[in-house]
Amino acid sequence: MFRVRILAGAPLAAALLALSGCSSHWGCTDTTAERGEAGVRVQVENTYGQPLGVTAEVVGWRLQPHPQVPSEGDRVHFRFRFDGADERSDPAVHACAVDRKRVALGCLTVHSSRAFGPNGDPTGDDWLDVEHPERVAGVLLIPNDQSYDGRTCEQDVKDGGGPHPPKSPDRGDQL
Repeated sequence: MFRVRILAGAPLAAALLALSGCSSHWGCTDTTAERGEAGVRVQVENTYGQPLGVTAEVVGWRLQPHPQVPSEGDRVHFRFRFDGADERSDPAVHACAVDRKRVALGCLTVHSSRAFGPNGDPTGDDWLDVEHPERVAGVLLIPNDQSYDGRTCEQDVKDGGGPHPPKSPDRGDQL
């Protein structure tokens, strides 16, 4: 008789779980931050849009062949600076070569840890490979911190979810 009562209550328990939203996704939700306004100098912000107290800046750029592959032609060699960052926090932003209309020609992620030189100078450099280097009018940074992008609900329904930085810009995106 006891066994019959347990089985009879099973549909009710399943219905309660389904109504509470706990049956299939454990309440896991992903959110993606909106892409911040790109600029030559930006205040790095977390996934909630709050400043981290770190400024990232493009301090110069030029077209030139990469020294390791000079036969491949010009690339965008740019210098960047992170003020207010430390080696433990390591914020990161997207850097994009753009044309005069601020259309992305090529992007990559730069980490502040790449800017810490032997003298503590917060300046570093990197290279952007673009299809048409002659169209490059500048290099812009996108302020969203890219250093942490936790697990998604799809990857881990129990422990995933929460805010994520916007996806990396693609070639042709308007910044």
